[in-house]
Amino acid sequence: MKIVIVGGGFGGLKLARKLNNKKGIEVVLVDKVNYHQFQPLFYQVATAGLDASNISFPLRKVFHNSKNVRVRLAALQQIVAAENKIITDTEEITYDKLVLATGADTNFFGNQQLADHAFPMKSSVEAIKLRHKLLSNFEEATVSTGADLQRKMNIVVVGGGPTGVEVSGALAEMKKYILPKDFPELDFSSMNIYLLEGSPKTLAAMSEKSAKESQQYLTRMGVTVMTNTIVKNYDGQQVELNSGELIPAATVIWAAGIKGNVPGGIDPELIVRGNRINTDRYCKVKGSNNIYAIGDLAYMETPKFEKGHPQVAPVAMQQAAMLAKNFIKESKGSTDLQEFEYFDKGSMATVGRNKAVVDVPKPKLHFKGWFAWLIWMSLHLMMILGVKNRFFVFNHWLYKYFTYDQNLRLIFRSFDKEK
Repeated sequence: MKIVIVGGGFGGLKLARKLNNKKGIEVVLVDKVNYHQFQPLFYQVATAGLDASNISFPLRKVFHNSKNVRVRLAALQQIVAAENKIITDTEEITYDKLVLATGADTNFFGNQQLADHAFPMKSSVEAIKLRHKLLSNFEEATVSTGADLQRKMNIVVVGGGPTGVEVSGALAEMKKYILPKDFPELDFSSMNIYLLEGSPKTLAAMSEKSAKESQQYLTRMGVTVMTNTIVKNYDGQQVELNSGELIPAATVIWAAGIKGNVPGGIDPELIVRGNRINTDRYCKVKGSNNIYAIGDLAYMETPKFEKGHPQVAPVAMQQAAMLAKNFIKESKGSTDLQEFEYFDKGSMATVGRNKAVVDVPKPKLHFKGWFAWLIWMSLHLMMILGVKNRFFVFNHWLYKYFTYDQNLRLIFRSFDKEK
């Protein structure tokens, strides 16, 4: 059985690892980058808390001792279902079963100006670009005056989910502990960090307690939290809100929505809200015999999740684990396949130093503060690939905890001479 997996994120990589060295199964893992990215910590790369290499792991290294998994560095361009093959930018690859784990990208909801000027955080490269922008703004602020100075110091974060809350908290800590030492000539009491959320509360997918506590943490840290607020436009100079209010800002971080990365060759009628592909309980794309979708890309209705599953890493990993079991059964001739049901182990978000919220559904538990922060750190360390990466991340966190500083505020620039 030849299984082609497109995407080396949480779902795709989990599936490939579960099928690693299984007899009767050949796996080809296709991704446009040659490394796995630990997305929950992109915001720490963007705020100079971690280096991008600390949260990235080479895909080929994962399968050094594999006899049946091969990696291809390529971008999927088209699925040709009638011929059981995919077309990439480098080659054509045939399959017996195709698994789409291409994840999701930033959703600017059709606003081209937002797409042109706001900064997303859906990859290591985007996080590095954001870090460069943030640090460059403060360098430019040292020689700016008046309205231009205020605009360069203001930061607007759009979206009050976990990413928005976490990056806002990290920026607030930079403002308090780090930036005044780096730039003593600037008055950081005039720096404003705005968190804009369209719904009535932050962390809308979590409990009422978590939503309330996260907002209280951010407010005490100096973040201006504005709920029931929708961004209408952003031209690179100022943010226009639905109320008509204008916020001058040189940096807008967009964490307000995602959409599935649907490849060419998928029937448009199968694409539902959020640009997700409709699947059955076996993760099989509806109307297909051998094409599957998992993770953020997949939309599956179950009795417990009538409007589809949340687009979080645990869903993708649990779908991958189930799919691996079913593929192994099929390779042995069994038809006793398992249907998918998501087991929600809980959700969490950190706001900053000793500040986090954790919700556990069964038994129904809620934690906040230092203990929740410790749980958040421990779980994220466990999920990071590679002992070396865990070691470096832990060291960076330990150093920052005792020094209130991080030493990765680097601006890389090219000074090539004109030929």
